[in-house]
Amino acid sequence: MKLLIRNLARTTTEEEIHALFSEFGHVQSCNLVMDKNSGVSKGFGFVEMPKPGDAKAAIKNLNGKDVAGSVIRVKKTDPKPDEAKAPSSEA
Repeated sequence: MKLLIRNLARTTTEEEIHALFSEFGHVQSCNLVMDKNSGVSKGFGFVEMPKPGDAKAAIKNLNGKDVAGSVIRVKKTDPKPDEAKAPSSEA
């Protein structure tokens, strides 16, 4: 299950996010979104946890938690529409 983490402090690292979510189960991937020009965090990221129960526990326990001075928001990501079925914008 892929989770969206918002309102992260700009100083929070990918390693810190990984450690935070690892308390609730195996973290398959962790991605902190960075500004391409400045290299500074944009304040959000994604964590993927293979077991839905672990992901739900992480959401329950971490949503609204103060992390490095910022109250983070954690939720399940909305599923992407199937790109193969999406109409093409090419003419």
